[in-house]
Amino acid sequence: MEKEKNVQAFDNFLFPRIFETFRVAINFKNLIIGLGAITVICLVGKIMDAGGTVAATSAGGRTITELHVYLSNPDQVASFIEQNKDSGKSTGVFTTLWRFAGKKFHAALNALFKFDLPGVASNIGEYFRGVGWALKHHSFYCLLFGVIKLAVITIAGGSICRIAALRFARGEKAGLSEVLRYSTSRFLSFFMTPLAPAAIIIFFGFCIFLLGLIGTVPGFGELITALLMPLVLVAGALITIVLIGTAAGFNLMFPAIAYEGSDCFDAISRSFSYVYNKPWRMGFYTAVAGVYGAICYVFVRFFAFVLLWSSRQSLTLGARLVAWFVGLFGAESRLLAKFAILWPEPSFTNLLGTYDLAAANWTQSAASIVIYLFLQVIIGLVVAFIISFYFSANTMIYSLMRNRMDNTALDEVFTPGEPAELETAAGEQEPEQTEPGPEDEAKPEGESETVEQ
Repeated sequence: MEKEKNVQAFDNFLFPRIFETFRVAINFKNLIIGLGAITVICLVGKIMDAGGTVAATSAGGRTITELHVYLSNPDQVASFIEQNKDSGKSTGVFTTLWRFAGKKFHAALNALFKFDLPGVASNIGEYFRGVGWALKHHSFYCLLFGVIKLAVITIAGGSICRIAALRFARGEKAGLSEVLRYSTSRFLSFFMTPLAPAAIIIFFGFCIFLLGLIGTVPGFGELITALLMPLVLVAGALITIVLIGTAAGFNLMFPAIAYEGSDCFDAISRSFSYVYNKPWRMGFYTAVAGVYGAICYVFVRFFAFVLLWSSRQSLTLGARLVAWFVGLFGAESRLLAKFAILWPEPSFTNLLGTYDLAAANWTQSAASIVIYLFLQVIIGLVVAFIISFYFSANTMIYSLMRNRMDNTALDEVFTPGEPAELETAAGEQEPEQTEPGPEDEAKPEGESETVEQ
């Protein structure tokens, strides 16, 4: 009896189930979906960057862009753009933000491993300041790119969440085409989930804005504003509730649709309910997943580094052996220099290495570009793992929160067509009842059928 109580007490701790995320996230189908999403987003970003809308200049061997100026002194951005718009050093919004986000991500990761939580928060805050620069100075670009990116993430994230839900709940290995059909069939629900809270915030904010316009009318405007102040405060409270609920519960919205097969409003309602009713549990699960995810990412990146380093060392070893075999010892340095052009030596912090094609001929340049593209696939898989882990971990967190809040079993997940199948099965098991025929009605009462002996 005591043993059973101990086992039951251990079962009440559900957070160890989060450690199953790596096994789910490293799934090849998840990585393929994530890699496909990254490829599409990067292609769209590079195409949109063709115009070079971000002013830049060179100083001290490094490139200074609008973003650097904005982070140091936002008031100087306009003058910087005016001075350098014709310098020929312009770049794109996507390229600028991509590089900046990569630096801040690794800086935040290093701070996390040093248990420097202020450093983590500072790097995350710097990243959002960078997003603020893009929204302020390149609004149309961000709007167009954001819609395309959301559409791609909708399909990819929905598919990964569905794979994680079926794997975590029932141990099922869903097919790639199956999960893609699921996410595309519920595309509108996934797509509208992050937009609906934004629409609600904009609506109430616009109402307050209109009241502010009325308040500018001389004479009675300020009186109307004073009388309607309670409505302003109510609208502000609703904006705050939606804003906090979205920021804290956004991670649960895609998993809710993947688990329940519901619409965006049900997903928003569930995520808000879980966040506001169990905030500490939600925060604890998220923190555990974040730390575990950082460890898993370091392992995956280390694996990619060893893969690239060992492959390159083997390649250069072949060059050394050739130089030694033919007796051209003086050619060894030239051969190694050629391989340094084709494939710079990678490091843990820079998996691609530093390319310098200034001394390369056209064949070496062409070969280095081909090698670079193959290396980008490895880098893309590392980034795809981050995407896969994010959606998989939040799917598991949603399942655990749902179990605590709604007392729903962990293995319960929506399957399309299930209700119809249950009704059909019930209809087949139910015996048919036939109406009595004329012959049965004609039989006298008490008469029984003759049974052959």
